[in-house]
Amino acid sequence: MNSLTHIEKQKLERELSMGGGYVLNFSNRSFEEFFREVVGVEIYAPPYNLNSGSKANRLRAFWQVSTDEQLRLFLKGLIEGWDIYSGRPISDSACALLDGILKRLGSNSGTSVSPREVMTICLTEETSSKLISRLLHLTSLPPQRRGYEFEIFLKELFSAYGLAPRASFRLTGEQIDGSFVMHNETYLLEAKWQNSPISAADLHTFEGKLGEKASWSRGVFVSNSGFSTDGLHAFGRGKRLICMDGFDLSEMLRMKLSFVDVMEAKVRRAAETGCPFVPVRDLFMG
Repeated sequence: MNSLTHIEKQKLERELSMGGGYVLNFSNRSFEEFFREVVGVEIYAPPYNLNSGSKANRLRAFWQVSTDEQLRLFLKGLIEGWDIYSGRPISDSACALLDGILKRLGSNSGTSVSPREVMTICLTEETSSKLISRLLHLTSLPPQRRGYEFEIFLKELFSAYGLAPRASFRLTGEQIDGSFVMHNETYLLEAKWQNSPISAADLHTFEGKLGEKASWSRGVFVSNSGFSTDGLHAFGRGKRLICMDGFDLSEMLRMKLSFVDVMEAKVRRAAETGCPFVPVRDLFMG
């Protein structure tokens, strides 16, 4: 259960225009995608089918059963995407309400990690060594198991850095290998463990998945075998995904770097150059 108060719920109902069964200007599809990708909840699942099953009632059901962490993800997502889902900039009253609830939820949770704290998380020698051993162990597994175990490893990695990871989930006609939250932004994950470097076709496929999601969704493509030079060149520049290879992971763990610092460096270099893949060694040892 969460610590959202009755008065906070009433104020949220007013700011989100829930009187007629709606929530802001969410459509059924955008409402479903928002909760799936930002909060990690299937809002149209039976537990949220309250009374008429309208978006407003489903949100009320969410408020009844969600955890404080899920509430934080929900509120942070609203702040970031308010203009998209309401058609107007966020008002001072709504901003103050959401920010106030977030601050109170944060102060009430001894296990929460604020965005600023996430940036400073570096792994201990013990945790780093365990993850390196896990990564090396994957090479001894049968090919059929490596991809699945690689996804589990990445979820453990993101958990170690406090990034609220979610395991793989399947949408109609496609699968997403997982997601994590960094600086209030949701990153969708594509993970590949194969013998050959990733080609442009795989990159375009994942970019296509991102194109079907909310306009602010980002992607991280993690390939143990790396990315072919020709594939990166053919893929082009200015896309919404960042690439990491197996050597990036091992170097990050060996040097006990913060994953968030690594991602920030990669995002900045991608913004400066348009290239989705710059090795960790070039970013931190070049």
